[in-house]
Amino acid sequence: MYRVRDDLALVVTTDFFTPIVDDPFDWGRVSATNALSDVYAMGGTPLLALNLVAWPREGLPFEMLARVIDGGASVAAGAGMVIAGGHSIDDPEPKYGLAVVGTVEPDRVWRNAGGRPGDALVLTKPLGLGVISTAVKRDGASPELLATAIELMTTLNRGARDAGRTLGAAIHAATDVTGFGLLGHLGELARGSGLSAEVDTGAVPVIAGVPDLIDAGFVAGGTQRNHTFVSEFVDWADAPTGTQVLLADAQTSGGLLFAVDPTRADDLVAELEQAGTPAAAVIGRLGTGPAGRISLR
Repeated sequence: MYRVRDDLALVVTTDFFTPIVDDPFDWGRVSATNALSDVYAMGGTPLLALNLVAWPREGLPFEMLARVIDGGASVAAGAGMVIAGGHSIDDPEPKYGLAVVGTVEPDRVWRNAGGRPGDALVLTKPLGLGVISTAVKRDGASPELLATAIELMTTLNRGARDAGRTLGAAIHAATDVTGFGLLGHLGELARGSGLSAEVDTGAVPVIAGVPDLIDAGFVAGGTQRNHTFVSEFVDWADAPTGTQVLLADAQTSGGLLFAVDPTRADDLVAELEQAGTPAAAVIGRLGTGPAGRISLR
């Protein structure tokens, strides 16, 4: 974030990755939605983006690349922003994403720190996107489950941002939940706030069908690395292996995680539901234990 003047700051972020779905248009949509997420996670509004493209000149037709870029452009149009160009290179492995510029008022920015003891933790999208993406690559996901994942991964966090902004100063911290999984991003927020956290595993929303995929072994390498990393600061108690995997699952274009005044948590969930995020739920709270330590119940 770069403060331009007292009432205006820029938010600058970037994200790109290799294909996670087969349809090039959907891949473009997912990549663009994911790239915008950090702007929304800071309470901002995206204004402008540049395409980031790596493409095998001799390996894939440029008509397919056009579909990828069209997918990204459709998301940008839905977000009310402009894609004003970009850059491409010849690369054996295709990659696509955006470099994004947005704005936010400095006195209304959300940081992934600043939570307070007793704050309720509210998650806006269900978990399991990484598991489904892995199953897709191994031909293990049903068309219905893939459609659900694409719908979630192409749902902008704009509605969640709008819902959070209606609560004003009751939102004390926020982050998006992406590659480091729920526990990885929560651990970062808790450490930044100098607090511990508790997660009610039974309250965490999960995409229907994902536990069966986990039992079948569809777990990404990134999720396994997340699990190893977060185990250093998570008390797993007696949580089953499948639950541990879900909480460490590497999300693509996941939801937002809010630390909110506990007296306003139900108000936030209601606002989120009205904004089109019916899976939103209170999943835990921040506490006064060792900074960054997470316990499950």
